[in-house]
Amino acid sequence: MRHVLALLFTLASLTPAAAQETTGTSAPANFDAFKVQLWPQAQAKGITRATFDLAFRGITPDSRVLAVLKREPEYGKPIGAYVDSIASPSRVETGKQKAEQWADTFAREEKVYGVDRWVLLALWGIETSFGESKDRFDVIRSIATMVQAGYRDSYFRGELLTAMRILQDKHIDRDKMFGSWAGAMGQPQFMPSSFLDLAVDFSGEGKRDIWTNVPDVIGSMGNYMQRSKWKAGLPWGYEVIVPAQFDHMQSRGTFKEWIARGIRRADGGGFPESGNAFMLFPSGAGGPAFLVTDNFNVIKAYNNSDVYAIAVGHLADRMHGGGKIRTPWPAEDPQLSRAQRISLQKRLQEKGYTVKDFQGRLDFDIRDAVRIEQKKLGLTPDGHPTAAFLQRIGARAN
Repeated sequence: MRHVLALLFTLASLTPAAAQETTGTSAPANFDAFKVQLWPQAQAKGITRATFDLAFRGITPDSRVLAVLKREPEYGKPIGAYVDSIASPSRVETGKQKAEQWADTFAREEKVYGVDRWVLLALWGIETSFGESKDRFDVIRSIATMVQAGYRDSYFRGELLTAMRILQDKHIDRDKMFGSWAGAMGQPQFMPSSFLDLAVDFSGEGKRDIWTNVPDVIGSMGNYMQRSKWKAGLPWGYEVIVPAQFDHMQSRGTFKEWIARGIRRADGGGFPESGNAFMLFPSGAGGPAFLVTDNFNVIKAYNNSDVYAIAVGHLADRMHGGGKIRTPWPAEDPQLSRAQRISLQKRLQEKGYTVKDFQGRLDFDIRDAVRIEQKKLGLTPDGHPTAAFLQRIGARAN
């Protein structure tokens, strides 16, 4: 499974380290003409004609990929339903079994890279059901389909050339080069560039195999997270209980400051003695509240979605013996579409706020800007934008 449900909540949930641009350049309508255009670029990157011909032998655009590109993602599914489906009893139990089966490998990964094994297990379980989900798309065909269609051209064109480099360097046979519809490969679902940059031979067998070699999968994911600045020993976050008179404008602080503000862990546990955390209400003040750390943002480097990161963290906690999220999720919990989130960003910029990009990602700075605007309108400043809020501030989606 490759983020099928996560597509409901994230904007660019294609793969780790996926670039975020959405504009592309025009590509030839004819696939043969596209290959003619591509060949000089491949040659300039050191791809041989033999590799190029092997890569494209017998392939045509994949209509399944084109169908995904044309399909408007479904929005409106409650976050609670998504998180519960991710942290299902069967996935939790399988994760525990995998933790025991590969205990020595995880111990070595934690020593080398410092990434919590339960978080890696959660990512592994969500991405490919611990390797049980089988990829069904030819990687080169899928990526070439998107490039030829002009979808995020500069990013996917680079991934296509990198995929041919992987083939040329004999990391995998051509007839085994399968992945997701967007070209993500292997059990950790790495894009070709992530494979070349971050996959490791953790088993010591002389090659990097993220398709069938579990130690390589675990080590590669650990390397990815470490390179994304994972902080060893720091939790991803906690579900918390806020006091009745909590000032929702308070969104950042040290754990000591949060304790002084009356914040308590929902499970009754304690907070770290040091470190910072951000207050997150993914469904608004009426739903669960979380204090999340820098490692929460590292999880988002794998898939830039708050909801995905919460699901990863919660699944990790459940596999490690933690309980369910205690505060009920709202039954009616529609999420903003990508177009709505982009319109929010543009409107906030018009109002004078700094916006890093216009890809629809709701980072903590955006949420703080939302808090300010909510307070002006007399709303609870929880940093959670709704369709009604967008209407109130004059944000209009195309």
